[in-house]
Amino acid sequence: MGAMSWSLFWKAALLQAAFVAVVAVVLAVALPESFFESWGWAAGPAAWFACAAGVAGVLRLPLGGALVGAALAGLPAIVAVLTGQHWLGTVLGVPVFALWCARLARDPDLPVEIV
Repeated sequence: MGAMSWSLFWKAALLQAAFVAVVAVVLAVALPESFFESWGWAAGPAAWFACAAGVAGVLRLPLGGALVGAALAGLPAIVAVLTGQHWLGTVLGVPVFALWCARLARDPDLPVEIV
């Protein structure tokens, strides 16, 4: 079991937050509100995973492992959305994803380990 890379934690957190913010602004400008009312359930997770893939690429992390971390970090978003606090999910998800990435950098087989 490897230790975490705190410098990578901060890089992953800042990158994921920045990517999500940029994608959110672009989508909000490009698409009508009705799109999000009908398709937000799919667009949000797709954007989250695309941003996580971007972070994996920039930080040279295993893509599969980063996407597993993105899925796990997205779980708080489900609770937040169900309680009407959509952005709270992002606020909670970014540090969880960054923690996963920090461990993943030291332990690239992290998602396949069985404890």
